[in-house]
Amino acid sequence: MDYLLENGDSLRIIRNIHCNPLDYRHSPKHTSLIMNAPQSIFEYKKYWAKRFGTAPFLPMSKSEMEDLGWDQCDIILVTGDAYVDHPSFGMAIVGRLLENQGFRVGIIAQPDWNDLSAFKALGEPKLFFGVTAGNMDSMVNRYTSDKKIRTDDAYTPNAAPGKRPDRSVIVYSQKVRQAYKNVPIILGGIEASLRRIAHYDYWSEKVRRSVLMDAKADLLLFGNAERALVDVAHRIASGTTIKDITDIRGTAFTVDSIGSDWVEQDSTTLDKPGQLSPPVNPYQMISPDKKKSVDAKADVVQSKSHSREKVVVRLPSYESVRDDPILYAHTSRVLHLESNPGNARILVQRFGDRDLWINPPPIPLEMDEMDQLYELPYAREPHPNYGKQKIPAFDMIRFSVTIQRGCFGGCTFCSITEHEGRIIQNRSEDSIVREVENIRDNAPDFTGVISDLGGPTANMYRLACKSKTIESSCRKLSCVYPRICPNLDTNHSSLINLYRKVRSLSGIKKVLIGSGVRYDLAIESPDYVKELAQHHVGGYLKIAPEAIGEGPLSKMMKPGVGTYHRFKELFDRYSKQAGKEQYLIPYFIAAHPGTTDTDMLELAVWLKANGFRADQVQSFLPSPMALATAMYHSEKNPLRKVTNDSEDVIVPKGLRKRRLHKAFLRYHDPENWPLLRDALKKMGKADLIGPGKKHLIPQYQPKGTGFNPEGSRRPKKYQAFRTTHTGLPRNPKPN
Repeated sequence: MDYLLENGDSLRIIRNIHCNPLDYRHSPKHTSLIMNAPQSIFEYKKYWAKRFGTAPFLPMSKSEMEDLGWDQCDIILVTGDAYVDHPSFGMAIVGRLLENQGFRVGIIAQPDWNDLSAFKALGEPKLFFGVTAGNMDSMVNRYTSDKKIRTDDAYTPNAAPGKRPDRSVIVYSQKVRQAYKNVPIILGGIEASLRRIAHYDYWSEKVRRSVLMDAKADLLLFGNAERALVDVAHRIASGTTIKDITDIRGTAFTVDSIGSDWVEQDSTTLDKPGQLSPPVNPYQMISPDKKKSVDAKADVVQSKSHSREKVVVRLPSYESVRDDPILYAHTSRVLHLESNPGNARILVQRFGDRDLWINPPPIPLEMDEMDQLYELPYAREPHPNYGKQKIPAFDMIRFSVTIQRGCFGGCTFCSITEHEGRIIQNRSEDSIVREVENIRDNAPDFTGVISDLGGPTANMYRLACKSKTIESSCRKLSCVYPRICPNLDTNHSSLINLYRKVRSLSGIKKVLIGSGVRYDLAIESPDYVKELAQHHVGGYLKIAPEAIGEGPLSKMMKPGVGTYHRFKELFDRYSKQAGKEQYLIPYFIAAHPGTTDTDMLELAVWLKANGFRADQVQSFLPSPMALATAMYHSEKNPLRKVTNDSEDVIVPKGLRKRRLHKAFLRYHDPENWPLLRDALKKMGKADLIGPGKKHLIPQYQPKGTGFNPEGSRRPKKYQAFRTTHTGLPRNPKPN
C-alpha cells in the first residue's frame, strides 16, 4: 500500500484492489454470534477522498465526475431503478452513506443490458461494483400474479415499461464482469436478499439456485445492509481482498470447503422432515448431473458441547430441495427460524461441488444511526438528467417521512420480515421533526400536507419486546400471531406524541398516514385509534384483513375478522365524535394457500353484506423466500414441523382457479357473472343466483358483457387497488 503526504495531510493512494473471480474462499474465519453493540457505521475513519466534499447528486456521467474533480469512482452502483436522491430509494441511501464514509460513488441507473458500453459509462471503479435490481424484485416489478407483463414501471421515468431485464441482478452482474473482468462485484437489495438460497421461482415454476451462484458475483449482502456495506468498503479500501472477507454478519459467499475447525449440524436434527419423492441424500456433495456417487454424507455432527459460535447448520443441498418439495419446505422453515440476529446460526447449503455460506443476519441500527442515515444530504429529487419526466414512485412518496424499519407481524405472504427483520429500528422524534421541517421549508410544490409518517407498517414505531434477553433468544415467527405476545410492549404513546408534535408544526396543514395500520395492535391502544381517526385520515383508511376465513387466515398468520370489527367499532366511534364521515377500506388477497372456493364465496357474501365493491384485486403472488411460497410449492405447512405426514395445505393453482377466486372478490362485475354462475351451480349454491339482496349475482346478463373475466383484462395505467362502499359518496365530506 502506498501513502502520499499532500499539504500536511495523509492522502492514501490505494492501488486497484481486484480479484480473480475464480479465486475460491477456503475455510471462513470466525463470525461473532454475540449481539453486542457493534461499531457505529458513522465512526469509521473517513476514506481519503472525503476531501472532495458532498456532490449535489451522485454522478451518472464522466462529465459530472469531472465537474466534481474526480478522475475515478471508488465505488459504482448499478441499479434497475431510476436514480432518485431521496431516502425512500435504496440506491440513494447506500450511495449517500458511502459518500459520507469518504468514497467517490457513481450511479449507473437502468443501463441498456444489450449494450456493454452502458456499463462502462463511469469507467472502472477503484474498489468494487455494487449491483441491485432496485426497490423491487425485477420479476415482481415486471409481471402480474397472472404472469402477464405489466404495462408500466413506477420506478422509471414516465412509467415506461421494459427498462430493466428479468432477473436484473444476474444480468447486470454478468455484464459488469464482461466489462471489467477482475473488479469485485457485490450484490444487494431485495432481489438478492430474497434469493440468497435455493428458492422457488413462480415465473419459471422451478427451484432456482442462489442468485449468487448464477450472477457469479463475489459477495452478497442481505437485509438492511448498511453495517455490512460500510465494513466491506473500508476493508477493501485498506487492501483486504474480497475473498478474505468472511466474518461479517449479513453476508453470503461461496466456499470450497468448511474446514475442520467448524462443527456441522444437520438441519434435520433441528426439524426432521419426511420425503415425498424417493429417498435421496439431502447432503450430497456432488451434483447428480455429474453421475458421481452421492452415497457419502458430509461429515455432519450434532453436539451440544461445542460452542454455538463454531457450529454451522447444514441445509439440504440445492439438488435435494430442487427435487423434493418436502425438503424445500423444511429448508424454508429452518431459514426463518434462524433469522433472529440474537440467536441465528451460520447456514450452509451445497450447490454441486461448492458450498454457499450464509452468516447470521445483521445487527439492527441504533436510533442515532438511523437519524444520521436519514438526515444525510439528499437532494430529495430525481437526478436532473430526467428533466421534466415524471417518476410515479417518487411522486407517491416525495412528501412522506420514514420513521421506522422492520416488521414483527410475520405475515407469510410478505417479504418485509425476511428482508428488514422483526426488530423495529426507529428514528428519534427530533430527527423526524427536522425532516418534516426540511420538506416544509425546501420542497418545491409542498402544499402543507405530509402524505405519510410510517414505514413497512404504520404503527410499530418504538414497539419492542419488554426484555432484551427474551428478544435475543426468541425463535417465534410472529410477535402477534396467533395472539399478541405478552412480552410485547404495545404502548403507542410515543407514536401518538409524534403525530401530535408534527401536526402542530407551523406550516403543516395535515399529516396523513398512508402506511398500512396493523389494527390488531391498534386496538390495544384506543388512544391511538382516536388520534388516527380524528386527525390523520383523509376520508378513507386502508387496512388489510386479507381474508375472513380461518383456513386462509391461519396460513397467512393474520388475526380473525373479529379483530377487524373491534377496530371498526373504535374507528367509527372516534370519527363520529369528531363529526367526520370516514370509512375503512379493506384489502383482500385471492388464491392464497389454505383458501378454498367456499372461503372465497363466504368472503364475497361478506363483502356484499357490508357494502364493499373492489375495483381491482390482487391474487397471491408467490415471492421468493416467503413461507407462503413454500406452502404453494410443497402443499405443506412450514409453520409447523414439516414431515411426510404433517398438515397438507390446499393451494389454489392453475389459471382458471386463480381467476375464479379473483372473480369472487369482484362479484359485482358483470364480466365475472358467467364464471361465477357456473361455479355456484357446481358448489351447490345456485340459491345465491337471483335478483334479490340476499343473492350474490343476478340470473340475467347485460348485453355485451361476460366475455372478459378476471385475468383476461389489462389493468388501467397507474390504477391502484380501490374499494368503494355501495351507495356511499366517492369523495367523503372534507375534514
